Amino acid sequence: MDRGDYVLAETHWGRLRKPGNDCPVAVLPWGATEAHNYHLPYGTDTVQCDYLAGESARRARERGAGVMVLPTVPFGVQTGQLDIPFCINMNPSTQGALLRDVAESLAGQGVQALLVLNGHGGNNFRQIIRELQPAVDIFLCVVDWYRMEPQADYFEDLGDHAGEMETSVMQYIAGDLVRPLSEAGSGHVRQWSIAGFREGWAWAPRRWSDITEDTGVGNPSAATAEKGRRYTEAVIGKLVQLCCELSEEAARGFAGLYE
Repeated sequence: MDRGDYVLAETHWGRLRKPGNDCPVAVLPWGATEAHNYHLPYGTDTVQCDYLAGESARRARERGAGVMVLPTVPFGVQTGQLDIPFCINMNPSTQGALLRDVAESLAGQGVQALLVLNGHGGNNFRQIIRELQPAVDIFLCVVDWYRMEPQADYFEDLGDHAGEMETSVMQYIAGDLVRPLSEAGSGHVRQWSIAGFREGWAWAPRRWSDITEDTGVGNPSAATAEKGRRYTEAVIGKLVQLCCELSEEAARGFAGLYE
């Protein structure tokens, strides 16, 4: 299948205007631009989202779903990393404005569902969608792809940034962008001194340069491309199913969302 069938940046108006090329579901991958230890590129979150969205849409289209992947947004919330060179911040309010513009554009063009595929832990679209949904005539939803499968079933170290999981996935999907693991930092992170934050029932944003020397949170040393393949395939399987079900619901005007 030609990528132009499901990747908007690679398609043409001549293709889309042909009968039978309706795409009621749009996927908006949303990444970030930030340091990822010494061995992963700044675009890790964006590369991962771009790959997962494209591959999931391809397989969903092969199953008859009407899905189109929008260009990936490369900037995320980085307010705790502004002292690290070239970590680019996009505030939640800006994300909300951007998502509104995209949703309003698509709603006027016949797209019935917009799925935000999030790949950055600093992004949180739930409150944005709660505010935006009543104002737009398009079904909005979000998936944090790294939460779709229990990482403990695949990986030894469960760090949450540039650790074993992200490194394994990048080794599988874009191994040419990954530096040798011998160059990676340990991903050691300093824990909160306040019990509530350390135990997880209280929350505050972390200042990245205070908690980690290499910008990693989690040890990547046990990462392998095979682990990344297994995890990535499990995630894609669920994304394909979601895209197919959204496409089916769109055909019914979302009349059957609740059983």
